[in-house]
Amino acid sequence: MEEARTRIPECTIEEVKAKLDRGEKFYLLDVWEDSEWVKLRIPGARHLGGGVIARDIEAEIPNPNAEIILYCVGGYRSLLSADLIRRLGYTNVKSMAGGIRAWREAGYPIDDKELPLPQPCYP
Repeated sequence: MEEARTRIPECTIEEVKAKLDRGEKFYLLDVWEDSEWVKLRIPGARHLGGGVIARDIEAEIPNPNAEIILYCVGGYRSLLSADLIRRLGYTNVKSMAGGIRAWREAGYPIDDKELPLPQPCYP
């Protein structure tokens, strides 16, 4: 974790909220597992679980210079996932410190309407 923290900048929940409020263009990625994502997420965030991010990032975000901010529950999985996609060539990647836990404690908007679990697709 500490080694990844030396390579990946972290931003605060306040910075992310301000970017959203200003309508700035960036990708906010939730790296939770599907079973977590369907229960709770930041409105407007996209989901790309940590288990598939390396496989799917290029299809979801083809521009390796796009601004990407990742979050999870507390900021650990997002930091590791951000480090992974940085190694895949993405140059503007950050992790949201404190994760959705800090976001929720600050009273920021949460989407907690339960969604159906995504169905697996088998070839």
